[in-house]
Amino acid sequence: MPDIPTDLPPEKRIAAAIAELGEDAVVLRSLSLIAGNNEGEDFLLWVGGDHAQGILDGAPVLYWPELWGTRALLYAWNDTAAPAVTAALQNQAWRVREMAARVAATRKLPVQAELHELLTDEVARVRAAAARALGEVGDDPDALTPLLRDPEIDVRRAAQQGIAGIRAKG
Repeated sequence: MPDIPTDLPPEKRIAAAIAELGEDAVVLRSLSLIAGNNEGEDFLLWVGGDHAQGILDGAPVLYWPELWGTRALLYAWNDTAAPAVTAALQNQAWRVREMAARVAATRKLPVQAELHELLTDEVARVRAAAARALGEVGDDPDALTPLLRDPEIDVRRAAQQGIAGIRAKG
């Protein structure tokens, strides 16, 4: 097994994984994690860091590999990943949906309809991530207006940021 710097922040771990494995391989294996496949202990450590060790030591897997695979796409990318990110916006785990919205924003994916659906998500962090993402890829500031009255302050702030982002583009 390669010497994996599990204590580094995700961005630096993924950069090290790219240096070791190549960007296309990191993307491919990340997509495999998102699909629910096992990509081996070494790759789980690359994308999950110290937290992945807990799974390797027997903690419940839950949604963590899917989340880490999605997060890796913030730092490693090719366009073959777009359909998986789009699908992850519908994932049953809210943390995966939230991360997929972040990736959609970072990668400027044309997923406005999917993000609009997340504006009514039961989880405030998902609504906020969708609002911020629409600030990057959306074109309708009025779609975010109802969130200005959301009970959660972070959602209201994200809606304001999203509206400002859309207006700044146009």
